[in-house]
Amino acid sequence: MPRASRLDREFFARRADDLAPDLLGHVLVRVMPDGRILAGRIIEVEAYIAPEDQASHAKNLHRSPRNEAMYGPPGLSYVYFTYGMHHCMNVVCAAEGVPHAVLIRAIEPVEGLDRMRALRGGATPDRDLCRGPGRLCQALGLDRTLSSVDLTTDPRLGVERGEHFPARVARTARIGVDSAGPRWARRRLRFVWAGHPLVSGPRA
Repeated sequence: MPRASRLDREFFARRADDLAPDLLGHVLVRVMPDGRILAGRIIEVEAYIAPEDQASHAKNLHRSPRNEAMYGPPGLSYVYFTYGMHHCMNVVCAAEGVPHAVLIRAIEPVEGLDRMRALRGGATPDRDLCRGPGRLCQALGLDRTLSSVDLTTDPRLGVERGEHFPARVARTARIGVDSAGPRWARRRLRFVWAGHPLVSGPRA
């Protein structure tokens, strides 16, 4: 069966808080080195709108080798390592030079679940395979080697057009950004497939 088409660069060329809710329902696809396909429907995301966003890695236009992908063209991946143990994956958006990104917080696995289980250690309940950004990256074999890849063309990683979308999208504050100060910690920049049982935080 032919695969769905990928989202193109034009789709990603907008502000993170505009793009984020529209990513819900589309499908994150990872092709492993052996050709095995792992995929999941995006159900939870967070928008980061630097330079003003004090929760962003690019706040105040901070720029480093770690976050350089955020300044690239829309449609790149930005994968970073955090807390000495987890990788997290973002979709770079807006315009080149404008460091906006959308963190993929959770997906609903739809293809390659056996490989995801193996990558997550084998004993993980299916509901926890990709529920949270660190678990998601582990289940899909995503690490820093897949940062800065072009999601519109790279054969290893992309976002395909979905067929099922949420009846309602809920907005909440982002998770784990209290250090950004109350103004940014309270901004409702987390977008959730309302009522979905596999989101990583409050189901809203």
